[in-house]
Amino acid sequence: MAAGEAAPLYRDASAPVEARVRDLLGRMTLREKAAQMAQIERTVASPRALTELGAGSVLNAGGSAPRDRASPADWAAMVDGMQRHALASRLGVPILYGTDAVHGHNNVYGATVFPHNVGIGATRDTELARRIGEATALEVRATGIHWTFAPCVAVCRDPRWGRCYESYSEDPEIVRSMTTIVSGLQGQPPADHPHGYPFLASVRENVLACAKHFVGDGGTDKGVNEGNAICSYEDLEAIHMTPYPDCIAQGVATVMASYSKWNGEPLHSSRYLLTDVLKGKLGFKGFVISDWEGIDRLCEPQQPRGSDYRYCIAQSVNAGMDMIMIPHRFEKFLEDIVFLVETGEIPMSRIDDAVERILRVKFISGVFEHPFSDQSLLDTVGCKVQAYWRPYKNQWECKLKLCMRNAQQKLRLKMGIFPMQLLLLERFHMLNGQEIELTLVFHLMAPSLSPVLQVKSLPW
Repeated sequence: MAAGEAAPLYRDASAPVEARVRDLLGRMTLREKAAQMAQIERTVASPRALTELGAGSVLNAGGSAPRDRASPADWAAMVDGMQRHALASRLGVPILYGTDAVHGHNNVYGATVFPHNVGIGATRDTELARRIGEATALEVRATGIHWTFAPCVAVCRDPRWGRCYESYSEDPEIVRSMTTIVSGLQGQPPADHPHGYPFLASVRENVLACAKHFVGDGGTDKGVNEGNAICSYEDLEAIHMTPYPDCIAQGVATVMASYSKWNGEPLHSSRYLLTDVLKGKLGFKGFVISDWEGIDRLCEPQQPRGSDYRYCIAQSVNAGMDMIMIPHRFEKFLEDIVFLVETGEIPMSRIDDAVERILRVKFISGVFEHPFSDQSLLDTVGCKVQAYWRPYKNQWECKLKLCMRNAQQKLRLKMGIFPMQLLLLERFHMLNGQEIELTLVFHLMAPSLSPVLQVKSLPW
């Protein structure tokens, strides 16, 4: 910006978010818009990808870290370095960095790890879920990361599904009640917050959430992972869609599409569910993101995965996908999506809608004003600031012990416990012989809080 030239409206933090979105969108080229729709893996996030090409978002795969046993400071330094490259782009649009912090900040060495969702659901404690969201958000934010791909609000209806531990319950009402974790992660929106509009309370203590996987991932035929949910729309809505209105009412910023199908149609290309239902009927104003290489599956089984990439991009974007978790073929994605727009296969209006949603979330996240990590938060990772946890320690220990005692009684009776929880507990029993570690389901927040609790030699 030349000396004496007025700063563009989109850089004015006091301007309305929608005005800032329109101003920035109007300054962007097609290629810059397309780049905002791209999420790339951190190993692909080169200075060229961030500064010259202007990628909109970065993530890390499971196990992908700055170095072995990387410290919170290592993570923060990495994200800050990427952000500096993004801010050096023509328009200086910051990235959103996302990670799978699904039961605590579980990709970071030394971070607090919480029970998986199946264990939290067993407590029926919605306030516990909210507080876990708060604690996770603080540790994620400490590492410079803005966004977690959580919560998973799948309703597991078949215990043969290999990811049923990610589900709070087979009862949609219990799963719905546990969506309080969204307010824990993002903060509690005020009573007059516009319905469906993304929300973030604090750039210091909260992170963007992502309700996933929309929709029916826990209801596939025979429990096949990434399979086919065969049901009427009425059942899909009454069972698997039940948690989403509550997430949207809390201002959840993003929603991730499911790998699975509904009556044979892949969710990643379902215009009816992504656009008509999620964005239309449910009023979701944030953005929809694909799963990891999720669009690549759209040309199967007729062709090898991802082989007709232009077809995959067109099908998903036209259906309502706003951001693509690529994660590696960034330049190929840019080339192909620009071609598809220029040839009319993807309308420019669809690109503008997607980027408008992405920029809206970026502006409400505060990342334009606060792009870098807060070094003062580093000591919160791994419960190093014990004062944060001390008020809840005894309360949670008592509740978890009660859950374990109830589980023992119900297992002896072989009744009254949800099938997926029964399967998990019995499987642990078989693996451990006469010793079953219920803490694999109901373990405590951190080793520093309590010794591991075990139940031995249950009389089956």
